[in-house]
Amino acid sequence: MSAPQGHIETLPLSVKLLLSLGLIALMAFPFAGQDFYTQMVTRMMILAIFAMSLDLLQGITGLVSLGHAAYFGLAGYVLAFLSPADAGANWLTTLPLAVLGSAVAALVIGFFVVRTQGIYFIMVTMAFAQMVYFLFFDNKVLGGSDGLYINVRPAALGWDLENKQVLYYLTLVSLVLVFVFLRRLLISPFGRTLNGIRLNEHRTQALGYNSFRYKLTAFTLAGALAGLAGYLWAAQSGYVNPELMGFHMSAHAIMMVILGGMGNVAGALLGAFGFELFLHVFKDLPTVGGFDMGKHWPLWMGLLIVGVVLIAPQGLMGLMRPRSSEHD
Repeated sequence: MSAPQGHIETLPLSVKLLLSLGLIALMAFPFAGQDFYTQMVTRMMILAIFAMSLDLLQGITGLVSLGHAAYFGLAGYVLAFLSPADAGANWLTTLPLAVLGSAVAALVIGFFVVRTQGIYFIMVTMAFAQMVYFLFFDNKVLGGSDGLYINVRPAALGWDLENKQVLYYLTLVSLVLVFVFLRRLLISPFGRTLNGIRLNEHRTQALGYNSFRYKLTAFTLAGALAGLAGYLWAAQSGYVNPELMGFHMSAHAIMMVILGGMGNVAGALLGAFGFELFLHVFKDLPTVGGFDMGKHWPLWMGLLIVGVVLIAPQGLMGLMRPRSSEHD
């Protein structure tokens, strides 16, 4: 029974302590770090939101999507289209519209893809994402392959996202809210039904639950949360292009979720930070005997993911779980 419990169980004390210390560190970090590192941690938090949105699908509902980045990139384009050329857009209006745009796209696409299962679901999600990718890539009106610039970042209520610290704390607030929301959802009747669908969809249907509606709701919600991450990414970088919707971005999120451990949200959070930290470490590796180790960082990252899958199938969260709980 260890696998089912691993998706809904109360977080171990060690994880709660780590998350609490991490939150305190994140709150204080801008006062101690340089602008470069503040931006780097902001990027990590954005990717953590993106990873948690995918975990709602992959870890909790059991739907492996290879096209999740489509909703991430769409929200960024919504911000780019709504941003005036010489002034900052109002994030109080553009943020909800970007999230809504991603949610609507996920609802429409999900209406078709959640009718499929297994390998067919995986391939259809990738197919729809590629359609969205090439819609923007081949259309000059939508920016084409060059993408679009956001000349002035959004601002509202005195929170000007041109200020790196303001953007940092807006991202931190978003990260905490998404984490708390998903943790509450996980232990709610809705979340437990999603978990039941992951474990045995036919049995869940036999109990009277409409699995299609539950999966479509989860798919739409995951798309909306990915849109939140995409909006923040665009606000930070000041630039969007079709690559944000591409397969590589979706694979990036999948690897973060696998590294951290699926199904309890905290794993995706830890996986995102861990993945990005390892990424920076591998890129900074020295040249040894004429072999540039840093240049070949994808090799080391691939070996890391393979090692985690073999040694700790439940990811970093599995390593932090008490031994006794594995056999409950």
